[in-house]
Amino acid sequence: MAVFLTKDSKVLVQGMTGAEGMKHTRRMLASGTDVVGGVNPRKAGRSVEFDLAAGPAGLPGASVTVPVFGSVREGVEATGADVSVVFVPPAFTRAAVMEAVDAGIGLAVVITEGVPVHDTVAFQAYAARRGTRVVGPNCPGLISPGRSNAGIIPADITGQGPIGLVSKSGTLTYQLMHELRDIGFSTCVGIGGDPVVGTTHVDCLAAFEADPETELVVLIGEIGGDAEERAAAYIRDHVTKPVIGYIAGFTAPEGRTMGHAGAIVSGSSGTAQSKKRALEAAGVRVGGTPTETARLVLDRLEAERDVAHG
Repeated sequence: MAVFLTKDSKVLVQGMTGAEGMKHTRRMLASGTDVVGGVNPRKAGRSVEFDLAAGPAGLPGASVTVPVFGSVREGVEATGADVSVVFVPPAFTRAAVMEAVDAGIGLAVVITEGVPVHDTVAFQAYAARRGTRVVGPNCPGLISPGRSNAGIIPADITGQGPIGLVSKSGTLTYQLMHELRDIGFSTCVGIGGDPVVGTTHVDCLAAFEADPETELVVLIGEIGGDAEERAAAYIRDHVTKPVIGYIAGFTAPEGRTMGHAGAIVSGSSGTAQSKKRALEAAGVRVGGTPTETARLVLDRLEAERDVAHG
């Protein structure tokens, strides 16, 4: 079992024929994702051939042809797609997500950076009313290693395993995946760092708690907002699996906005220290660095397995 994204997920790419869409569609295909189509009204009826990585001994790699549809609805009707990855420019993202929702897409992964907050509020409310999960915007997407990859997360830095990961930061997602590559992950979700996002830490914690293949959860946060404090309250009341945390921003200068658009600190709330205190009060061990966080994960998994084996 994987969280939100499985080997059976059928993926459409909105904006596939743009530069970023082409690059990352190729990477998704190379990692085994079932990309069944792209969407571009101006190129409907065409197809795009993707040459994947070279095979062993320098032999040519596989070639995959992906059709382009004029709308998400056409793509869904033709292929049965249930996931959309959105690479369209910020000004058109709201309309793109709403189009995906109207077509019955169950999961919309919004990679686009710079989406106006009021647009995010609008399309997230629209999606929630109709039962579509949104991941993002301004996020790297999500990956169930060895099964499917929707977004821009590198697929070759880790494998399958018992760790679930939820993170505001794309680069820290990659680093923890690499640090813990010998153990592996069930699913890694980059939720994005904007002030408003579709899927939250709490949503992922609930999913990992319910996932029988996830033994431990890594939660990565950063300064700004109160998402980590909300996650701490949820962990305290609802999560039985061990959670290890890391908060970015301990060295951020006071009074300055750093990093993602959501990293706005107000008074004593939203600071790295306040988030660390909240998580630790809920029983979460919080690492001082990504490497220390990875060590805490390894130690906790080892301790859990020692107990399991008596």
